[in-house]
This record gives sequence, C-alpha cells and structure tokens, in this order.
Amino acid sequence: MPNTAGQPSLDDLSVFLAVAEAGGFRAAARRLGLSASTVSETVSRLERQVGVPLLSRTTRSVRLTETGRELAGRLAPLLTGAQAALDAAASSGEAVRGLLKLNVPGAVMVDILPPLIDGFLTAHPGVRMEVQVDDRLIDVTAADCDAGIRYGEHLAQDMIAVPIGPRRQRSALVAAPAYLARRGLPRHPGDLLEHDCLRVRFASGALAAWELSKDGEVLVVDPPARVVVGAAAPHAVIDLAVAGQGIVGIFHNWVAPHLESGALVPVLKDWWSDFEGPRLYFSSRFMPPPLRAFVDYIAGPGAERGT
Repeated sequence: MPNTAGQPSLDDLSVFLAVAEAGGFRAAARRLGLSASTVSETVSRLERQVGVPLLSRTTRSVRLTETGRELAGRLAPLLTGAQAALDAAASSGEAVRGLLKLNVPGAVMVDILPPLIDGFLTAHPGVRMEVQVDDRLIDVTAADCDAGIRYGEHLAQDMIAVPIGPRRQRSALVAAPAYLARRGLPRHPGDLLEHDCLRVRFASGALAAWELSKDGEVLVVDPPARVVVGAAAPHAVIDLAVAGQGIVGIFHNWVAPHLESGALVPVLKDWWSDFEGPRLYFSSRFMPPPLRAFVDYIAGPGAERGT
C-alpha cells in the first residue's frame, strides 16, 4: 500500500519530472544542479510514497513505467502553471519577471524573430527566454511552451493568434547570373523541370513546395532536386545559388540583399506568390506575465520588424 505518512513535495515532483524529460539521472542532475545520487534518492523516495515504480532502471538506461509516463504527462502542465503563477506574483509590480518559452519554425529565426527578442529583452530585463526551433508543427502545450509561431496553420478554438513581424511575405525564385548564362532563363514554370534546382527539406521530411501564381492561375511545381538542404541551414542553399549551382525557391526577404547586390537575379518574377506572414499563437485560458508583455511588445510601434 502507498506510504501516506508524507505527501510528495513539489520539489520531489519537479525532480522526477526533470528525470522524465532528460531521460536519465545524470542529465537531470546537470539540469538541476544536483548530484546524480540525490536525484536518484529523491525519485526512490517518491516511488515509496506513491507505492508503485515510476522508473524502470537497468545498468545502461532509465525508462518510465506506464504509471511514470502518465504521472509525468499530468505533472508537466500543473508544474508549469504553478511556476507561471509564481512568476505572475513576482511580476505584480512594474517589472515583468519569469521565463517565456516559444516553439517556432526555423524560418522566423533567420531575420524576423531575433531582432524582436533583442528589443523585448532590452525592454524587460527581468524576463528570460527559451526558443525551441522545430519545423514539425507540434502542439505548443505538448512541447511545454507558452506560445508558438506558425504560418497559416489551422488553430484550435481556444487559441489566440496575433501577427508577428511582416503581415505579408513573398516567395521568390532566384539564380546567379552565371548559372542563367550557362543554362538559359526559364520562360514558364514548366521549364523548371529541365533545370538544376536547389530544394529545402523540412524536419518532417517534406520538401518545401514551389507554389507559383499569375493572373489567377496557381501552379505547384515539384522539380527534381540537384541539391536538397535541411530547413535548419537555409543560408547554405542560398550560398549554393550564389555560387551558380542552380535555381532556388525561397523567402524573398532572405535573398533580398543578394538581389540588391546583383549576386542573384529574379527567375519567373511574374509568377512569384505572396502569403500571410507568421502569427504568434497561444491559449486563451491563461497568459503568464512574460507572454502578455511579449504580445504587447509585438503589437506596439515597430511591430513589423523583419520586413
């Protein structure tokens, strides 16, 4: 039977959750600034109090039992809420304090989000930030984040979305003058199938689509790729285009400096399409003070930084 003489403390529950998230005692200990033996003893004490094993231990690994997985899944939002409540209490005065965690796609980390983070942290020195860069479009709540940034994703009814950065963005097809002198300039999207094309692959495994539009006609072109580069390294595929290795379809704001310098030139410019810019989304049920301050910041003067 469970040992009910003493209920588990929040500290012990936090240590268990750290082990569950880190996948082991040593990794959790480094995160918490404790010794591995202290972390192990804390989890053992918790197991005695609840009366069931929460971890399956071997000489090589530590795994959650089914009960441990269920407990960790239910604890995470509760402890996050408790920390948010403490942050709210600490921010009851003029200064906002606490941690703001965001889950974002790599696209906004090139030139949209970094200057916003810089300005926001300067305005709110008591706030800390953690940015998870992930192109898999996972649920922000499941990722234990306060908010996420997405492009055109359908949102649940209890979520709020506000624009962040440019309200509209544009896709572009570009290539180096030397490449076009060698291979010729495409006159129609269908001509791209005969060219060397440089493609970007998302973490999900999908290739970034080349969607083109002109006079109401919309075409999605899927040309064979000469080179495929992961979405985590967009500058690499741009550098290859500058070097003359082929045509790349990519965000216009990423290649604008190269277009201005002449290192890259437009391809099929009449077919370039635009789309809605990124949006910050978060639950309508609770806004911790750092998130509320961030929303206010991006809605203020200069909100379209990164255009």
